[in-house]
Amino acid sequence: MKVLVASDKFKGTLSSAEVAAAVADGVRRVRPDAVVDTVLIADGGDGTLAAAVAAGFELVPVDTCGPTGEPVVSGYARRDDTAVVELADVSGLIRLPAGQLAPMTATTRGTGELIAAAVAAGCTRVILGIGGSASTDGGAGLLRALGVRLLDATGAEIPEGGEALAAVVTVELESLRKQFNGVEVVVACDVDNPLTGPSGAAATYGPQKGARPEQIDVLDRSLGHWAELVAPDLKNSPGAGAAGGVGFAALAVLGAELMPGIELVLELVGFQDRLAGVDLVVTGEGALDEQTLHGKAVAGVASAAKAAGIPVVAVCGTNRLDDGRLRAAGIDAVYALTDLEPDVSRCIADPVPLLQGLGERIGLR
Repeated sequence: MKVLVASDKFKGTLSSAEVAAAVADGVRRVRPDAVVDTVLIADGGDGTLAAAVAAGFELVPVDTCGPTGEPVVSGYARRDDTAVVELADVSGLIRLPAGQLAPMTATTRGTGELIAAAVAAGCTRVILGIGGSASTDGGAGLLRALGVRLLDATGAEIPEGGEALAAVVTVELESLRKQFNGVEVVVACDVDNPLTGPSGAAATYGPQKGARPEQIDVLDRSLGHWAELVAPDLKNSPGAGAAGGVGFAALAVLGAELMPGIELVLELVGFQDRLAGVDLVVTGEGALDEQTLHGKAVAGVASAAKAAGIPVVAVCGTNRLDDGRLRAAGIDAVYALTDLEPDVSRCIADPVPLLQGLGERIGLR
């Protein structure tokens, strides 16, 4: 029996690697003869960098700045001329000091610094995962790190953050265009929000970044002004509102292609090759729900495995999908922590033994 465990993280509880290790331990307890392989996956947000490194990419450390300007040691993953950059690891909510939200001033400059370092080192293809952003700056910080100058009416550089975009009068792109000649950018993007409006970056994602209703209005107007200066025809493009407007900056200035995050990650980790000889694929995430079916890692893994004719089961903390929805997604069975421990708080506090128990059940199926 050969089992491949390819689970996403259990957000806020366990990493992809920790989930895979616990499930694999459980399977081996009851099936010591089984060959259990693990592969780290992510949907383009946090965990993307780790998945690339685990798949053989080299981690290149870079000293950069976090979303509120504090020093951060991050890096990009490199193989040949391809670099993988994870926005969440440098400009994400997880990098806010003491978790202090900064909706009006947070910046994506650090992500741009990682891209700049990769391009300076000779990378000609950049894969950018943009989930988990702490800012709503329209990708302006990212672009400024790549040489773009944003000037106000006096000719001075504007401050960082989305609120300051309202003061931009001049956008100078020449330096970026020179250094990005011949560089391909592919963005892992799983949302189709436009840049502005009721379903735009500020209205949809601003609240989780700490923006109050009046601040959302300010940010939305600032993003609209930013779009009018850079590429007004792209502000309503699907995905332009991703990561606080990074999708817009990538499309409008970097000429990027937007692709589903899980598709990019599965390509990076060589998932198709890892399926050879496999009898069962185990995937999973913290909660199986309606979002799971729309571009999330579990759905991507299940689709790829089913296309190869391999049965798929999922592990999770809680399952909110009925059997019909699961089967339509290519998932044959679900094993939830709440099957073993109904108290969700206990599942969150000590998930590893429970996941090992689910691994035992999977090994005996």
